Amino acid sequence: MQGLTLAALAAAPGLALAVYIYWKDQYEKEPKKLLLLSFILGMLSCIPAVLLSILFEKLGFDPNSGNLLSSLISCVVAIGLTEEGSKWIMVRGFAFNKPAFNEPFDGITYCVMVSLGFATLENFLYVFGNEKGLQVALARMIFSVPGHAAFGVIMGYFMGFFKMGRARYGYYGLLAAAVVHGIFDFCLFNAERHPSLMLFFLVVFYLMIRFSLKAIKIHQQGSPFRKNEN
Repeated sequence: MQGLTLAALAAAPGLALAVYIYWKDQYEKEPKKLLLLSFILGMLSCIPAVLLSILFEKLGFDPNSGNLLSSLISCVVAIGLTEEGSKWIMVRGFAFNKPAFNEPFDGITYCVMVSLGFATLENFLYVFGNEKGLQVALARMIFSVPGHAAFGVIMGYFMGFFKMGRARYGYYGLLAAAVVHGIFDFCLFNAERHPSLMLFFLVVFYLMIRFSLKAIKIHQQGSPFRKNEN
């Protein structure tokens, strides 16, 4: 019974946020099959992310370094860049080329679906790999899964402009998501030794969510399909 509870807690945040993003795509819904495949590809993106993370750690990047600057750089490169880069490749290689990807908001939709697939599998690994599975599940429900969704919105906001012809924006989105992700993890890794970082983390988390809501609204209002309603 406890295993079912943990499984539900691990899966629920990602699925709930996926439904939320689908609902926010108001003017031209994406095919459910493509959304499901993007979610699955997000799960599969864990594989290159782990391999790249191991590679960077062998090169000397240590997110748990006692030196704060070294830890920050390592978090951005060995975690942020590897995870967000793996997600970016999945979106760019799959959804980006589909005819259904035909408006800026689709960048957010597909990037978030991939991010939530990644976060959901990661959730299961953390929850079932820890003796305090329930506490881990609840903590990740509040911060980690919404965090991954926000990283997806940040990446997708720029990916939408990329699809519409602004080529550099796709790479801006990858860089922005990687840096924010790295800072997010840096705060969590070092908060116990430096409690003030927990306050900074809460500020970063708030700004991530605020930007995400703003980005969603901008691409909703900029949808070419919105004009067809009148």
